[in-house]
Amino acid sequence: MSPTTSSNLPAVSAHGCVTFLGAGPGDPGLLTLRAVEALASADVLIAEPAVLDVVRAHARAGVDTPQLTVVDDTSATAAVPVLRDAANLVMEAARSGRRVVRAVSGDPGLDGSAGDEMLACAAEGIPFEVVPGVATAVGVPAYAGVPLSDTSGADVRFVDARSAGERCWTEVGASDGTVVVSATLETVAAAAGELVAAGRKPDTPMTVTVAGTTTRQRTWNATLGSIAQVLKQAKVLPSPDGHQPVIAVVGERTAAAQRDRLSWFESKPLFGWRVLVPRTKEQAASLSDQLRSYGAVPHEVPTIAVEPPRTPQQMERAVKGLVTGRYEWIAFTSVNAVKAVREKFEEYGLDARAFAGIKVAAVGEQTAAALVEFGVKPDLVPSGEQSAAGLLEDWPPYDPVFDPIDRVFLPRADIATETLVAGLIELGWEVDDVTAYRTVRASPPPADTREAIKGGGFDAVLFTSSSTVRNLVGIAGKPHNVTVIACIGPATAKTAEEHGLRVDVMAPEPSVLKLAEALAEFGAARRDAAVEAGEHVTRPSERRPGARRRRTT
Repeated sequence: MSPTTSSNLPAVSAHGCVTFLGAGPGDPGLLTLRAVEALASADVLIAEPAVLDVVRAHARAGVDTPQLTVVDDTSATAAVPVLRDAANLVMEAARSGRRVVRAVSGDPGLDGSAGDEMLACAAEGIPFEVVPGVATAVGVPAYAGVPLSDTSGADVRFVDARSAGERCWTEVGASDGTVVVSATLETVAAAAGELVAAGRKPDTPMTVTVAGTTTRQRTWNATLGSIAQVLKQAKVLPSPDGHQPVIAVVGERTAAAQRDRLSWFESKPLFGWRVLVPRTKEQAASLSDQLRSYGAVPHEVPTIAVEPPRTPQQMERAVKGLVTGRYEWIAFTSVNAVKAVREKFEEYGLDARAFAGIKVAAVGEQTAAALVEFGVKPDLVPSGEQSAAGLLEDWPPYDPVFDPIDRVFLPRADIATETLVAGLIELGWEVDDVTAYRTVRASPPPADTREAIKGGGFDAVLFTSSSTVRNLVGIAGKPHNVTVIACIGPATAKTAEEHGLRVDVMAPEPSVLKLAEALAEFGAARRDAAVEAGEHVTRPSERRPGARRRRTT
């Protein structure tokens, strides 16, 4: 991606400037590149509570985020809370000469309050711009697998049930086109009744989607005449504030009958699963991204903290020896080992060029990726099993004719096994086995996370080593028996079983990405079995004794 420039931003006057930004319907991935650029340059971020978390992740550290006052408007036409002081906050911040980003759900062009705030800026001569977002009424049906039009070019009407009058209902009732209704869970059945009263047939297909584009999304197929009963039978709980927004799509051409084939989002193998990943954010980044691609909601909990060695002299001597030609090879078995060596390099003012003439080995795709990021391409990675044993399978024996130096630098953890050291010595190499870092048990996670672990609030947990099993149980307790336990290999599975855990999933090879794939296959098989049995597909955490039915909020 090319670097962003300030030329795309509105000029800052003495009164500042304002960017009215559409945050989309809920999925953070639907933010536009332009929106991300604007957020990164904001001095002040003013956002509705529903989208604050979506946009705040892209704002710079220290951005001012004043809280909006939410006031419940009890007028006859209002069905959602009104943000009364947003306009004042926007104007005050802009008058102070700062860059303001005003973020709203969906698209700002469809938000009446944003329109009023734009007029206020224009009246005072404050520069502003509009960054469009994915409109909720368009994005949610797309995620629900409900096309709004077909090749015949059918008419599509959009209705906001909160403000639609009798004339509006009469017009859409007389049409045979598709109608997209913005309503609430509490008023959608009444909106269906209005359409029937205006002339639509009671058997007209209808879909209703709540929490659209998020991993809490849920969609029901019904008709105008049956939607009230469908929601009642599904025992959908109302939202605590009575204002759960929904998008309903009505019409013969909505492909509601084909939604089972078109529902690409809700049919993901781990859709909505809360998956505990007992690793640090740095270690879990690619794993969490992969889990999200399967529809899961990863929750990262570090079980191990990394600290410098108690006596750093051995590491210092080894790094100096690396530069002076003491070693033929250096072998990295973890990302933390790469990080420890890199930190020493930076301490001495060195960079990746110091590896010139030295062969580099790496175990695991994450370790290799960390080296590449450092500027070092590994010469050797295991062709088979991604482990110390797998590395030994490919490691060449020492040959005094071809290897001028017989020594290997092995920076690793203080608790690492001796497998690699013993194997290299057997192959004729001398090994400097150096403690590059210490691993200690991390601090316990927050109380709500501990309760979720023990109470069955997580659908699955991924164990990537025996130490993650021991440490998670030690700092947070044993996962509930409804939680799906997935282990990276036999040794980890054995440790889990020793701690009284039932292992449900094991990776076909010791790779975190293969572990995630195996969990996804397990989730898909579980979903297929539930569908075949005629059951409503639920997450494992919803099957625990005494579990409350999931709120659609």
